[in-house]
Amino acid sequence: MNLGRISRIAGLLLGFGASAFATGAWAETTLKIFVTSQGQPGIWRTVLDQYEARNPGVKVAIELGGATSDLQAQYLNTVLTAKDSSLDVLMLDVIRPAQFAAAGWTSPIASANMSSYLRAYAEANTVDGKVVALPAFADSMFLYYRKDLLDKYGLQPPTTWDELAAAAKKIADGEQNPNLQGLSFQGKAIEGAVCTFLVPYWSLGKVVVKDGKLDFDREAAAKSLALWKNLADSGVAKKNIAEVATDDTRKEFQAGNVVFAVNWAYAWAMTQGADSAVVGKVGVARLPAVTGGEQATCLGGWEWGVSAFSKHQEEAKKLVEYLSSPEVSKIMAIKGSLLPTYGKLYKDANVTKAVPWFADAQPIVETAKPRPVTPRYNEVSEAIRTTVNAVLAGVTTPADGAAQIEARLKRILR
Repeated sequence: MNLGRISRIAGLLLGFGASAFATGAWAETTLKIFVTSQGQPGIWRTVLDQYEARNPGVKVAIELGGATSDLQAQYLNTVLTAKDSSLDVLMLDVIRPAQFAAAGWTSPIASANMSSYLRAYAEANTVDGKVVALPAFADSMFLYYRKDLLDKYGLQPPTTWDELAAAAKKIADGEQNPNLQGLSFQGKAIEGAVCTFLVPYWSLGKVVVKDGKLDFDREAAAKSLALWKNLADSGVAKKNIAEVATDDTRKEFQAGNVVFAVNWAYAWAMTQGADSAVVGKVGVARLPAVTGGEQATCLGGWEWGVSAFSKHQEEAKKLVEYLSSPEVSKIMAIKGSLLPTYGKLYKDANVTKAVPWFADAQPIVETAKPRPVTPRYNEVSEAIRTTVNAVLAGVTTPADGAAQIEARLKRILR
């Protein structure tokens, strides 16, 4: 090759390099992901560090959200309504993907194959045949209990709420500890209070919405509200249960001040931490049933969505696919006690060694019930949780609360 031709090729390469540098083709891409503060952000950080090492030129920053699903949704609503491009990837409560997709706030992920995920999460993230988000981790409500105290008094995990109340009373009488609560659950007007209402309501065999239409049973609703109010009035739960949010329950149980607690899977890792008063003393079981009814629990979980306003669409979708992979699901199960979204991982020897109760969790997660499916879910949630809170605070009676929920839902779902 003659010198002139070499010179011309070198000039072209230099020109291409200068152009690429000028246009940012070789520039580092920084992605920002929004993560719930309850979702083990420290462990997600280690996963993201691993992703960065495998993908030179990509950096990922975490932005932490609020302490509840509602606070997180409020913030994201503000950001996305403004078409703000500052967030690329969003961790969403399982009730949000369909809503966000309908609002045009997330981008479809065309390359995703949903067949390997637990069915509930494949369905939750597919809208009108399009994959609008990918599962981050599975979840459902469980009954946490003080295994040491049940063993001490010769008790088995309760299968009905009446059995739970009797067990709590027996332990309280024996322990004579005024700081020991029988039961903690979510009574504050947050999303968790919707599940508080639904668990006994479902146990009675009822639904709220069927085929997109209201199918509400006022009598069952009154019984559900009365069950929780009676647990507070009888002293099984504390009097100010209307002020208790999800992480309040976790903190109280972790401090050793609760016999039974209704909470999500994330609480397990916290109870086994260095600052926990109940390490090695915790059992997990299905939520109890209303006497004569069937045990029921509420489906939870979190999903990864790509903001429709991200300026890095392909990079964000690639990151989401990695974060939703079996590899990462296994890491989060072992290190963060977050339930896998893949059925096979519930029998993985490394997972069950790290979190033994996961071996029995799969059938519970797979039979957990989703909250009412409707495009107007936010309004449905508001009607239920504010009424649950009002009943527990003594502002209204269970019968009147059930009537109020029915009247509000009729206006919302007419």
